[in-house]
Amino acid sequence: MEYSAIKRWLIGRPLKSEEAGEHKLNKLKALAILSSDALSSVAYGTEQILIVLMTVSAAALWYSIPISIGVLVLLTALILSYRQVIFSYPKGGGAYMVAKSNLGINFGLIAGSSLLIDYILTVAVSVSAGTDAITSAFPYLHQHTVLISVIMVILVTVLNLRGLTESAGFLAYPVYLFVFALFMLIVTGIYHIVTGTIPHTTITGIGMHVSGISLFLLLKAFSSGCSALTGVEAISNAVPNFKKPEDKNAANTLAMMGALLGILFTGVSFLAYWYGIAPKEAETVVSQIAAETFGRNWAYYFVQGTTALILVLAANTGFSAFPMLAYNLAQDRFMPNMFMVRGDRLGYSNGIITLSLLSIVVIFIFEGTTELLIPLYAVGVFLPFTLAQVGMMIKWAKEKPTGWVPKFIVNTIGALITFTVLAIFFITKFSQVWYSLLFLPICVYICLQIRLHYKALGEQLKIDVTKEFNHEVTGNVVIVPISGISRSVEKTLVYAKSITKNVIAVYIAFKDEDIAMMEEKWEKWNTGVRLITIKSRYRSIINPILKLIDTVNQKTMNDGGMVTVLIPDFITKKLWHRALHNQTALLLRAHLLQNKNVIVSTVPFRLKK
Repeated sequence: MEYSAIKRWLIGRPLKSEEAGEHKLNKLKALAILSSDALSSVAYGTEQILIVLMTVSAAALWYSIPISIGVLVLLTALILSYRQVIFSYPKGGGAYMVAKSNLGINFGLIAGSSLLIDYILTVAVSVSAGTDAITSAFPYLHQHTVLISVIMVILVTVLNLRGLTESAGFLAYPVYLFVFALFMLIVTGIYHIVTGTIPHTTITGIGMHVSGISLFLLLKAFSSGCSALTGVEAISNAVPNFKKPEDKNAANTLAMMGALLGILFTGVSFLAYWYGIAPKEAETVVSQIAAETFGRNWAYYFVQGTTALILVLAANTGFSAFPMLAYNLAQDRFMPNMFMVRGDRLGYSNGIITLSLLSIVVIFIFEGTTELLIPLYAVGVFLPFTLAQVGMMIKWAKEKPTGWVPKFIVNTIGALITFTVLAIFFITKFSQVWYSLLFLPICVYICLQIRLHYKALGEQLKIDVTKEFNHEVTGNVVIVPISGISRSVEKTLVYAKSITKNVIAVYIAFKDEDIAMMEEKWEKWNTGVRLITIKSRYRSIINPILKLIDTVNQKTMNDGGMVTVLIPDFITKKLWHRALHNQTALLLRAHLLQNKNVIVSTVPFRLKK
């Protein structure tokens, strides 16, 4: 089976650019695909609080109630804040756009890099947690933890490469089954409490003093419980993926997610307190609550099954948000151009594949151990949370729109809380999170170097189209594929006209406005070379050029001539710079040499910096 046939079987037929509007998300599908990470954290958020409190004694478990209330306050502040982010920055980018616009490029890059790392860890943590659930049920698979995790990443990758609507349609079922299972658990548990079927079994009542408790420990428990808020920012990063009106639909979806997350987290925390449940190494808190509520029957296994499933599929939040964030960074020249290119199914497939590969690397490094990944994961969340809140504070203070004071207060409260949580993570878990102090500066430095390269490239390829283009030459039929007007193209056209007067420049674009702009510039440049513009409906550069070459080649051969294809190509000074550019010239040359009876040559333009 050929590569193209395998590719089509895996991800489906290519979609036209005009179909992009048909493949955006409505609120229900968006809730499933962008909220799976946040909703899945209900499965371990309460448990993280109880684990810290148990270091004092079981009597301290009642503090989980006020701590849970504190988490809900932070959740409310974050939801209100990110609703404002969505309306203020409807093109997506979330914390990156907020920080870049209000705090400067460096803080924007810190937020963006932190989120990129967070989404990589989202995938790694989610599949590792799902693998733990599988190996707990089937212990003999434990030795294959890494392999199972990698297979899961590959499956989710293929699902996302098929497009947003297909992955959302598939993911909606397990996400909503999990929500239904948790609602069923909470409602049944409350019914048992109201009817007196299950008595109040906690050791101490709310408000009782417990010896050994301290403010530091309570703050540590609060920061651990805030792991239930991971994924809240994902919707603000992916606003362009929504159906019109994008910002309104995204804001409504965020509110729905916040309401569901708040209800489920509150319900689980309350039942854990009422039942007097303490964390166990061999059994999760949700499992204990389900066993107390239903017994070990079908309902119990339904809750456990949907919980395990959503823990794995929570990885999809990263696959939805990472490509959009990478797109925004690439637009600002901080990441390679390839992250702005849509794939066959209209998704940003280069971002999806990159995320998949990096997640697999992280899984191998940490050997799929969830406990080692979660602290880093949390830091990657709360750093951009804090920067986004501070950025919005500065925005309101500078612009002072109508009703800005309540918004400023909300962001101020959110900034104080998120910064406190971030500080607690660094103080209490420094040995586990110090990696972030190494990774973030490296990521920021790489982004800045990429932008410097693109800036230098633009300076070297820039050309004055008002100057006369005058090169009278004769020769064979020459086709010159171009991507724009530059010194590299000028050098190639000069050489082409030295071969023949019959020179054809070919420009492929995906939008009508790009074609109109190029034709206007070309006419102004006045090269004396005929320009053919082609709109590629399937976003392919190479196929339209190959079809044109076939047409010209057939006519030329009938007249006893030959076709020469001259490919402009700039050669970067540094080898790593090459990876920052689309390899269209290389791919076209390979296709022509392999399949076409034409002369193929490259006209190099060497960059000096």
